[in-house]
Amino acid sequence: MFSLRPVSPAVLACPAKLNLLLAVTGRRPDGFHELVSVVAPVEFGDTLTVEPADDFSLVCDDPALAVDGTNLVLKAAQAFRAATGWRGGARFSLVKRIPVGAGLGGGSSDAAAALKALNRLAGGVLAPAALAQVAAEVGSDCPLFLPGGPVVMRGRGERVEPLPAAAAGRLQGRPVLIFKPGFPVATPWAFAQLAARSQRGYRPGAEAESRLANYLFLVSSGAAGDGELFNDLERVVFAKFVALPVLREQLRGQFGLAPRLSGSGSACFALLPDGAPVEAITAVVRAAWGPSAFVLVTRLA
Repeated sequence: MFSLRPVSPAVLACPAKLNLLLAVTGRRPDGFHELVSVVAPVEFGDTLTVEPADDFSLVCDDPALAVDGTNLVLKAAQAFRAATGWRGGARFSLVKRIPVGAGLGGGSSDAAAALKALNRLAGGVLAPAALAQVAAEVGSDCPLFLPGGPVVMRGRGERVEPLPAAAAGRLQGRPVLIFKPGFPVATPWAFAQLAARSQRGYRPGAEAESRLANYLFLVSSGAAGDGELFNDLERVVFAKFVALPVLREQLRGQFGLAPRLSGSGSACFALLPDGAPVEAITAVVRAAWGPSAFVLVTRLA
C-alpha cells in the first residue's frame, strides 16, 4: 500500500506485485492481450520522494535506470498534466529496489505512486475512476497499484476491482519467497511468443473465470487454494529459459514448494508454509543461479 506523509517532501512506498493467478484469454484488436489475474502487492518495493517544483524531473540511486522521458514516472507526470491541465511540477527522487525485467511491476508501481502524489499536490482534481483512466494510459499494470491491496485485474489491465474482503484478509501477511535469475525477460517477447501459437496459446475465458471463482471461494473459506494458481505465460517463458523450470522442480522435490512465475518473469515466487526452512531454500536458489540471483523473503501486503 502507498503511504503518503502529510509533510513536504512526500515519501511514498511503491510495492512490487505478484501475479498469483494469470490467465491469457485472447488477443485484442489493439494488439494487447485479454487477461484475468489475481494480483497482490508485497511489503517490499521502491521508495519515491516527491516535492513541489517548477517542472518535472527525476533522479534515481540506480545509475542504470533511465531518468529521462522514457521513465514511467515522468510519463505518468506528463499524462497527469495532459489530463488535468495542472501547470505545477514535481521533483521525483527514486530509490530503486525492485529488479527490472522481473514481472514484479516496479516501473508501473513507481508511476502509480507518482500519479497519486501529483493528484494530492493538485488538490485532488481527479476522482479515483479518472485517475485510474490516466494510469491505464501510462501502462497496463499501473491501475492495479492504485487501490492499495490485492485485486482482480481484467482486460489489458484497465479493469481492476479489489479482492473480496474475506479472500484479501486470508492472503494478507502470507510469507513469500521471491527469486530472480541474473537475466530479465522482456514482456513484449513473452506475449508475442504466446500469440504465435494462435488460439492454441490462449485459455478460454469461461475456464479462466471458473478457475478464478474456485480460487476465491477456497481462499475465502479458509483454504490455501494454492493448487488453483497458474500462469499461462510459463509455457513460453519456461520453454526458452530452462533454468526456471529446472529450479522449480528442484524446490518442489526438496521442500514441497509450488513456485510460479510472476507476470512474464523472470522472477518466480513461492508461498511459504509455516516453519519453512528459509535459509536452506535460499541456499539452493543461490547454488543454482549464482551470486547474481535476487532472493528475498517478504509478505503479501
